[in-house]
Amino acid sequence: METASKDLIIEKTANSKIAQVDFDNLPFGKVYSDHMLVCEYKNGAWQTPKIQPFGPLSLDPTAKVFHYGQSIFEGMKAYKDENGKVFLFRPEENYKRFNISSERLAMPAVPEEVFMNGLNELLKLDSDWIPTTPGSSMYIRPFGFASGSGLHASPADEYTFAIVLAPSGSYFAGKVKVKIEERYSRSANGGVGFAKAGGNYAGQFYPTQLAVDEGYQQVIWTDDTSHEYIEEAGAMNVFVRINDTLLTCPTSDRILDGITRKSILDIAKAEGIATEVRKISVKEIIEAAENGSLKEMFGAGTAAVVSPINAFGFRGTDYDLPELNDSYANRLKKRMTDIQYNKSEDPFGWRVEVK
Repeated sequence: METASKDLIIEKTANSKIAQVDFDNLPFGKVYSDHMLVCEYKNGAWQTPKIQPFGPLSLDPTAKVFHYGQSIFEGMKAYKDENGKVFLFRPEENYKRFNISSERLAMPAVPEEVFMNGLNELLKLDSDWIPTTPGSSMYIRPFGFASGSGLHASPADEYTFAIVLAPSGSYFAGKVKVKIEERYSRSANGGVGFAKAGGNYAGQFYPTQLAVDEGYQQVIWTDDTSHEYIEEAGAMNVFVRINDTLLTCPTSDRILDGITRKSILDIAKAEGIATEVRKISVKEIIEAAENGSLKEMFGAGTAAVVSPINAFGFRGTDYDLPELNDSYANRLKKRMTDIQYNKSEDPFGWRVEVK
């Protein structure tokens, strides 16, 4: 059945897949809800968005996304509380960052009503898919790409914006061991490291696999020139606790302005935790590990929220981090997830109910 308005077309699936899903054992990002949002950009304008049954998209072999990599995305989550209410977490930040990425890749900005209203209606339609098992959530993937065809090395004339939903369990199981990388770089000054461009992640896979072959789960990236300063942990922002001060790197052309990152900084300040946003050298981390002042390291991002690091390697030497009963990582993660799942007050105004 299809319904339409001037703002949105909705075509409901005839055959829901929800009965086939084990919601108590969800992998991350491998199960998809019944519907998706699709909106096309043609003739210099965005067309009417459509919610339709989840399924393949058809593209010409010369679609420019395949040849010139105009592809961006966001990562968001929806949460269902014990009363069945559904909430988003700082969605306006994801919308803003999506269009920052669009601009950097010479793609047209997506209108707010397409992004926000489309997401809201999609979540309402597939609200039964939002899991309630502890630690689970509805992972939301807005993405855009060049669907216009042609082999000339130039921006496309047509684009597709879409949102898919993936009911998911936890991203990481347990703690991770990382390698500090000093040969390969995630991004460079003047590049696209601050954007959520697909190519950023493609370029990470090879050096990450090399680290996995050495017994690590992830890498910590360093700056592209000297490799003296840490920048990100895999696909996440990285935090370091030295004594009782929580440190993280400043954002730049090379470092993503993570929404979880900025939220952790605000929560830490509200909790009375000393924070510093500054460059962090590998030398400083090694010295802190050796003298016992390095208490914690963890990654922060939408998918994992907070991912504790229990050891890191550098130039053939591994350094173990201490086990803490009251770690900043666990404390900050609990405070944030309590806000996200509507288990506590939200003094920051971050939680947005889906109505």
